[in-house]
Amino acid sequence: MKKQLFIFFLMLAFVSCKTEVKKRTGKLQIVTTTTMITDMLKNIGGDVVEVKGLMGSGVDPHLYKASEGDVSKLFNADVVIYNGLHLEGKLEDIFEKMQKQQKHIIAVSNAVNKNGLISSEYFASSYDPHIWFHIDYWKQATKYIIEELKKLDPTHTATFEENGKQYLEKLDALSEEVQKIIAQLPVEKRILVTAHDAFNYFGKLHNFEVVGLQGLSTATEAGVQDVQKLANFIIEKQVKAIFVESSVPKRTIKALQAAVRSKNYQVIIGGTLYSDALGNAGTEEGTYIGMYTYNVKTIVNALK
Repeated sequence: MKKQLFIFFLMLAFVSCKTEVKKRTGKLQIVTTTTMITDMLKNIGGDVVEVKGLMGSGVDPHLYKASEGDVSKLFNADVVIYNGLHLEGKLEDIFEKMQKQQKHIIAVSNAVNKNGLISSEYFASSYDPHIWFHIDYWKQATKYIIEELKKLDPTHTATFEENGKQYLEKLDALSEEVQKIIAQLPVEKRILVTAHDAFNYFGKLHNFEVVGLQGLSTATEAGVQDVQKLANFIIEKQVKAIFVESSVPKRTIKALQAAVRSKNYQVIIGGTLYSDALGNAGTEEGTYIGMYTYNVKTIVNALK
């Protein structure tokens, strides 16, 4: 009840707060949800915008709950940019309230044609939300956000276009680099087993068979039958390595490894992959490009 009242009073104060912040800084105030989106906006906006990310390294967006401080950031921003497709499921109520207040709120997933999305019965949107693992989709999202920023702040159109062009060139280079690395791995060895099913777009782009123990959302618990079924799959396919994720507890993959070993087959944990969040700020893995490169190298080195 207290939190509902807090949100209500923030909504009443929204117009005056927003004007004051804009006048004080002179920069477009942007709040983002996931670290991947935060990184994108910093690349496009540069020093002419102020970007505040709600989620940090290792944070699971499926389970993320907004604090009172987060709600304040959201309602005082000039624009909120989020993933959509119900990735940030526990923030949906807040987003709905903001839309009713005529708030600028943008989902990067709007950039992707629904025909290209992977169907999912586990999400209210009926689609897999992990679109950032398809580099072409991330480029589409980048182009979309460039255009949206130009509408919101026309005075910095040239900056958004130039920064966006440079970022898109980096994404092109990333695509070329990872394709060369993945080419080292025979197609029959491209089986990716992870804690949860976050890598289906990665598999679609790079021709991997992807299997997640927990399903598309980390809110879905893996049962004993799930573990045993996947253990049998690993043995049947002679999979060499399985992977933990930075934003998901390791216990499920360790239980899977133990189940495989109980059947007299050895499978290693090939490393930790970044799935729903980037690495620590200030590191290579703390950027989208660095994260993607690291993941590909980790996967290929463990499986080949």
